Amino acid sequence: MTDTMIRPATPTDLAEQAAAVGAVAAAHAARHDRDGTFVTEGLAALRDAGLLALGVPAELGGMGASIAEVAGFQRVLAHSCASTALATAMHQHVVAFTAWRWRRGMPGAEATLRRVADEGIVLVSTGGADFTAPRGEAVQVEGGYRVSGRKVFASLSTEGDVLVTMFAYDDPEQGRRVLNMAVPVGAEGVTVLGDWDALGMRGTGSNQVVLEDVFVPEDKVVANRPHGVIDPPLLVIGTISMTIVGGVYLGVAEAAAEAAIAAVAGTPKAGDPMVQRQVGLMDHRLQVARWAHERAVALVGGDPAPSPELFGAVMTAKREIVLAGTEVCDLAMEIAGGPAFSKGSVIERCYRDMRAGAFHPLTPEATLGFNGRRALGLPTDG
Repeated sequence: MTDTMIRPATPTDLAEQAAAVGAVAAAHAARHDRDGTFVTEGLAALRDAGLLALGVPAELGGMGASIAEVAGFQRVLAHSCASTALATAMHQHVVAFTAWRWRRGMPGAEATLRRVADEGIVLVSTGGADFTAPRGEAVQVEGGYRVSGRKVFASLSTEGDVLVTMFAYDDPEQGRRVLNMAVPVGAEGVTVLGDWDALGMRGTGSNQVVLEDVFVPEDKVVANRPHGVIDPPLLVIGTISMTIVGGVYLGVAEAAAEAAIAAVAGTPKAGDPMVQRQVGLMDHRLQVARWAHERAVALVGGDPAPSPELFGAVMTAKREIVLAGTEVCDLAMEIAGGPAFSKGSVIERCYRDMRAGAFHPLTPEATLGFNGRRALGLPTDG
């Protein structure tokens, strides 16, 4: 059970529910950050409230929240605990993409969504690090495949139930391919290393996961895609995931700004023209980042089609959020002064957590390259 009673949520009160879950997570955030331990209380609060099924269609027993609602929920949650928000965003974006697949009658989607709604299973994604060229190989055997590889940045891995992952496969007819598949975290040959020890987002449990000769039945392979290519399904999952992840980092930046303003408001420091300018610049950068995210959310809508233009727009918004958020956190520390530099400060934690934003694909520089190729009429699928 969690520290606070969390009642089952409905889409109409998601902000209230995000704040309630956030209150549970916030009480433990500093400890998990200090120790590098997983944010178990925040995840438990989400499960207790049925919020792991936030994006599961209502027809399958979930809450039926839209992509916009999921992104907004994670943004509010990030105000309280960035690690809880980012870790669970990795589950939520896979659920949202699985719902997209379900609407198209794709294999395995309904069964996965029903398990999320009925059993509260946690999905662990490795797609951020795998992307177009997965780490590890699949070999075809009778009834399925044997897979081996080392997956990195696997958030939620210590608490997860199903690894949503991919492996490279040399098809005798099609050549080098990517196989998307579901692997139980508890399967024989799967080892979660428990080695996550990073600058920021220290409570996400983003450990390495090693798979050694793990058997995956044929029916657990949900896609066979070209290797090294941003193909249509990857365009969609990138569009959905970074809309939600962008919301997390926007929430982190907002939390830092709120803490900085609270530190100086009503004090003599607030009368300093330099501080006033810094607060104004912080507000400016946040407003532009909000506009970028809100526009991306509007473009994505409820059921996005594969589109390089949409993918590029979402990545542009995420880039702006990450760059603006980094500047906001820097400004927040300057505004609040020495206390913000101390361990345990909300601003200090936001300052470090925000740095993780640059590592999600596409990175800020890769985003420029992708959009540059698109504007020049060059291929963007590689």
